[in-house]
Order: sequence, then structure tokens, then C-alpha cells
Amino acid sequence: MTDTVDAAWQRILTLADEPARPDSPLSKAFAELVRVAHAEPRLRGLYPWSGMWELHFSRCTEQRHTWDILYIGTLADGRYYVEGPGRNSPRTAETESARVAVARVVDRLPPACGPAFAGNAEELAAHERARGRG
Repeated sequence: MTDTVDAAWQRILTLADEPARPDSPLSKAFAELVRVAHAEPRLRGLYPWSGMWELHFSRCTEQRHTWDILYIGTLADGRYYVEGPGRNSPRTAETESARVAVARVVDRLPPACGPAFAGNAEELAAHERARGRG
């Protein structure tokens, strides 16, 4: 089943506004991050997903998601880090501002990024090859 980008953003926004652990110091920072990222049109067109207080962006709507976009995480002191695109990639920034972290991701988006493709990473790659972009 293909999820829509809008539905995924609504789930992430709800998660941020009604965290399972409201007493966690990461909840407030993560909520701010989600709101700032959602306000950015280039990120709002991508499929968001989260885990471990990180906000990820995919160029496709189904799992296996793409791992070619930087992601943003929250630190215990309320700051943010930018890493990626993969798990083994180095941290590229730490900042006190969700806006600065989001701008860093936007500045490093892959060419012709978005809107999210309805399907998984393999289907997106095949689609891009067929169009001469892969």
C-alpha cells in the first residue's frame, strides 16, 4: 500500500505534538524540528519518517526508503545534528537552531529531488533509469 506524503507528514506532526514521552528533553526539540521541516516546501514534498528522535526524508513513499538525503537528529541538550545520508556517514553539523539544520539539508538535496515517488527505492531507481536519470 502506498502512503501519501501528506498523510506521513500529518502522522509525524501529530507524533511531535503529542509525544509518547512528553517528559523527555528531546520532545520539545523534536517538535520544533518537525514544524520547521514541514514549513520548508522542498522537504514537505518528500516522504518523512522518524525514529530515535531523528527526522529522515525519502524520495519514495514505500519501504525500502531512499538513503540519499541528510537527516536531522536531536541531542539531549536540545540542539540538533545533521548526518548522512547513510548511517556510516559523518556528522556534518551541530547547531542550536532547527532552522539552520533544515537549511543544511535543503542546501544538500540531490539534484531534481522531489516530489516523492509513489513506490519503493528499487521502483524509483528503475523509473529514473527508464527516464535516463539514473
